Amino acid sequence: MAGTPKANAVVGQSGGPTGVINASLVGVIEEVCKHNEIENLYGAINAVQGIIREDFVDLKKLSIEVIEGVASCPSSALGSSRDKPDKKYCGRILEVFKKRNVRYFFYIGGNDSANTAHIINLMAAEVGYEMRAFHIPKTIDNDLLVTDHCPGFGTAAKFVASALMGDDLDNRALPGIKIDCVMGRNAGFLAAAAVLGKQRDDDGPHLVYVPERPISMDKFLGDVDGIYKKLGRCVIVVSEGICDVDGKTWTEKITKENEKDAHGNIQLSGTGALADFLSGQIRGKLGAKRVRADTFGYLQRSFVGFQSSIDVDEARRCGREAVKFSMKEQSGSVAMERIGEGEDYAVKLICTELRNVAEKTKSMPDEFINADGNGVTEAFINYAMPLTGELQRTYFLGNYPRV
Repeated sequence: MAGTPKANAVVGQSGGPTGVINASLVGVIEEVCKHNEIENLYGAINAVQGIIREDFVDLKKLSIEVIEGVASCPSSALGSSRDKPDKKYCGRILEVFKKRNVRYFFYIGGNDSANTAHIINLMAAEVGYEMRAFHIPKTIDNDLLVTDHCPGFGTAAKFVASALMGDDLDNRALPGIKIDCVMGRNAGFLAAAAVLGKQRDDDGPHLVYVPERPISMDKFLGDVDGIYKKLGRCVIVVSEGICDVDGKTWTEKITKENEKDAHGNIQLSGTGALADFLSGQIRGKLGAKRVRADTFGYLQRSFVGFQSSIDVDEARRCGREAVKFSMKEQSGSVAMERIGEGEDYAVKLICTELRNVAEKTKSMPDEFINADGNGVTEAFINYAMPLTGELQRTYFLGNYPRV
């Protein structure tokens, strides 16, 4: 292969925003500025939509103050897109790249974003246009292959864990049954993170249900009834993608008109339908009087002032490493490999082929889920705790000795 080309670069942010996706963007910006091979760095407004419109921002002209501010800000500073480009769409992108002498493409996103980079890279190779396309991982669902975990998950997990700590305290003060519905279509990592703030034996959440394990309504109600009779209260967390024993999601079953997202999937996030349905079942069949339900929806993606410091650092490192890899590799996806546990937790960054990540997802491994399908194991807690950072200590005096 010829030497590293002297040309321009494009960076974009795709899919659902996260609390640290901007840190990855900043990592790209600061590393690009160290390499003379990259003349201009264009930020694509609204991802691939902005590329085909040639709607770009000159990212090399940003001040240090703005760059650092962007790094600490959640959501996608460049805007995002849910478009899932096919070969024709990617052909239009490639034509823009040729026109502007863009030979470096950094795309921050999930598995579909990795696939977009993969298609563009293959098409460029077919026509003999040297292209270095790199995917930078991002998703709060934590469901990308190869990487130990995904930038964005740690911050969202910190939010979910903290929210459940507060919800459990609320439920202690005014006992009843509380349901919290958390994002997670096919992977239960984020809902499982609700347990990370538990500090007492009777802390909630008392029940946690993830998409990897189907749950019948009879089993669900029996579990709730058992906890409620034992403790006089019950805090429940469910992933939005939980399924009945026939494999269909409960949301799909209970919604007459199923809205679909841009990728053709049944809309699960933000509707409130699942939480309302489950609370109705508990009221109607268990006779419980105080039943409440919340759907976290999109709150967990871009909550201001709630970043996990380790998540920010890793996201920024992923952006930097993508640029470094582009100086010696033709294409790839950045991934994290865990090389330490507990207090010695650490990761090293590696480059894997785009095809290993494109359009693929992973689920929670069996060793992270309790044998009965409800709740998570100590192995999951050990895996996830380093990613959130320290959580606040809570107190409940109702457990103290009486006088």
